Amino acid sequence: MTQLGFYFNQTRCIGCHTCAVACKDWHDHQEATLNWMQINTIEKGVFPHLFLAFIAVPCYHCEDPSCMAVCPADAISKRAADGIVIVDPDKCLGREGCEKTPCLTACRSKSPQFGPAPDAKMQKCDFCLDRLEEGKQPICVEACPMFALEIYSMENLQQKYGEQKEAEGFRYSKKIRQAAVFTPKPEVFS
Repeated sequence: MTQLGFYFNQTRCIGCHTCAVACKDWHDHQEATLNWMQINTIEKGVFPHLFLAFIAVPCYHCEDPSCMAVCPADAISKRAADGIVIVDPDKCLGREGCEKTPCLTACRSKSPQFGPAPDAKMQKCDFCLDRLEEGKQPICVEACPMFALEIYSMENLQQKYGEQKEAEGFRYSKKIRQAAVFTPKPEVFS
């Protein structure tokens, strides 16, 4: 199985949220609560020694997804061909039907999300499967003006960018093994 992964160059990201806006627009998410791509801001230091970085937080399509392990309806699965973690809305019990919505609490990056409707089904980033099937990159990658994002096989990403599995604001888990490679922003104070 080829595992697709997410590459994020933290040294290039300026926190413009273009990737997040493009994602909402492409998937026609009218609800403010649905944000498949989130951008977190990391601020550290004391003047004049300040540090500012951003971290893009999509679904990292873990090799052993915690959301999948806790789903009581087996609505979350991992595609054998590419390792993309997907949700079957027909199997999902929905916000009201699933007691305590375990997928929400199990995911470290808070990728599983429900719309505001009482009967909303869980949804999450699927690496823009419609675009991948057309040979295109996900919309977040295409929209990024700083070229800080890429989706490719983990093998190719590691050959191209190395095997750095952590960045400021992100910690790798040996248990779930997030499919991600980073170029972290170093803390440099001059």
